[in-house]
Amino acid sequence: MSTKRQNPETIAIHGGDYRSDPTTKAVAVPIYRTTSYQFDSTEHAANLFALKEFGNIYTRIMNPTNDALEKRVASLEGGLACLTVASGQTASSFAILNVAQAGDNIVSSTDLYGGTISLFTHTLSKLGIEVRYADPSDPKNFEKAVDDKTRAFYGETLPNPYLRVFPIKEVSDIGKKYNIPLIMDNTAAPVICKPLEHGAAIVVYSLTKYIGGHGTVVGGALVDGGNFDWTADPKRQPLFNEPDASYGGAVWGKVVPELTGANVSFAVRARVTLLRDLGSALSPDNAFGIIQGLETVALRMKQHCSNASKVVDYLKKNKEVARVIYPTEHEGKIADRAKKYLNDGNGGLVGIELKGGTEAGKRFIESLKMFYHVANIGDARSLAIHPATTTHSQLTEKELLASGVTPGYVRLCIGIEHIDDIIEDLEQALNKSSKGNLKAVS
Repeated sequence: MSTKRQNPETIAIHGGDYRSDPTTKAVAVPIYRTTSYQFDSTEHAANLFALKEFGNIYTRIMNPTNDALEKRVASLEGGLACLTVASGQTASSFAILNVAQAGDNIVSSTDLYGGTISLFTHTLSKLGIEVRYADPSDPKNFEKAVDDKTRAFYGETLPNPYLRVFPIKEVSDIGKKYNIPLIMDNTAAPVICKPLEHGAAIVVYSLTKYIGGHGTVVGGALVDGGNFDWTADPKRQPLFNEPDASYGGAVWGKVVPELTGANVSFAVRARVTLLRDLGSALSPDNAFGIIQGLETVALRMKQHCSNASKVVDYLKKNKEVARVIYPTEHEGKIADRAKKYLNDGNGGLVGIELKGGTEAGKRFIESLKMFYHVANIGDARSLAIHPATTTHSQLTEKELLASGVTPGYVRLCIGIEHIDDIIEDLEQALNKSSKGNLKAVS
């Protein structure tokens, strides 16, 4: 089914080429619990391993259930190909390892998920890959960090806790001057933002979050936009222009377009080298679970955004709240970016600073009744957490401040419950937090 002119609600259900199981005519995508696949002949097997044709070899590399999910995610995002992996953290890792090796560097936004900062700062450095950080408030900061070893730019569309929208086109335009691709983590903004339309080359997701949507499965994805020329500057992108000894001397920037007729070298290399070697495969059972969430993500995002907007209006009027952090609450160029890049909503994440500081924040979270206190975002249910002592706790004080996490910051992930019930729970928790403050003063 063609998805070129279809809307997200339709693509999420019908995207890709799966219509029904050819043998049983089952409409739901089956779970293919198999490790291996029968080859038609020795020639067929040889062709698959030599990349002379594509097909199933081993589920660590590909699986029909995963394939249906991958095609649907690629369609939803407007990309040409997708690779699903075991987690969002794997997706971030693969995105960098697919373009950079020891001695190379990437330039990343300072506004990142705490786990990504830890990955970039500590683990990648041990592999010899340098990550240079640039404040995205001024896109020119990315250009200042470029040298002849820079292989990619990296950012998050809607990073928490700042919740200031990344300047996608501005940074991607800088990248085009140097043949540097922009990799965007769009985890917090599926449907409401399409980074590929603004010049990003690659989009990564934690499928665990809004796309999965129910807190039941873990997974990640990399979407190849097919809009980046990996061969334009061989010295800038050596991994796509030099023979790969691990695959018979394949030059990925040339062999993939010749074989497929499509500019999907990034996705294919990530699959047949990184996924093959590192084995961070998404299980078909989890792929099936994510497909169930994907089918309703467009509808859920509308409700997440609508509820979050009403929660922001309520919190701005509450005397116990010192500050509300939300894309619409920024000023100047940051506010303009929210209008430019977010469509039909500003996301489900809301940050607050309580006047009572850290202790008030703890009392607030512990007083919530309907909100769950968990380390996740994107569930259908409402969630709350104190990042400084949980999701960002491995960061130093300097790293915490750079990422926007203060001691009194509380992150809310607004669910799809009825707005009256959400606000009622927030109000009673804020009232208890206030009473605690009065006792402390007395």
